[in-house]
Amino acid sequence: RPAAGLLRPIVHPPTQRYNMKLRLGKGFTLDELKEAKIPRKFAKTIGIAVDHRRRNRCSESLQANVERLKLYMSKLLLFPKKSGTKSVKKGDTPRSELKDVAQNTLKEIIPVPKPSTEIEARAITADEKEKSAYKALKKARTNKHFLGAKMKKEKAAAAKDA
Repeated sequence: RPAAGLLRPIVHPPTQRYNMKLRLGKGFTLDELKEAKIPRKFAKTIGIAVDHRRRNRCSESLQANVERLKLYMSKLLLFPKKSGTKSVKKGDTPRSELKDVAQNTLKEIIPVPKPSTEIEARAITADEKEKSAYKALKKARTNKHFLGAKMKKEKAAAAKDA
């Protein structure tokens, strides 16, 4: 088992204030484990947190967490329970690879990816220089304000013509 605790999924926090960020969740959903082909009872024994109540609301986060699980499984080395040759089970790492294994001592097993906040600079186009954001907003606000009166006037003009 990892020294940093169980492997946890990446989730979006609730509420508008925080939902653009990413953080570690309580446990992987049963669907994520199924996609990664890991039995849920086996997952608990190899250091993967499981949360049967969590649901996947979008396929993007499901795929991101499945990739996280697959990365973890590729790095995982399972030691046999006993030292004899008969005790080696299916899925255990061969003895040749277990000679010089270093323990993962990082704070997190697989860190949460940090999205880049840099915006690439570019030249302002002539079209952008020409238009005024203030004037566009002011015009939209004015149109919205006078919409009712405008419609009333058009209705009266249509009734007068008919």
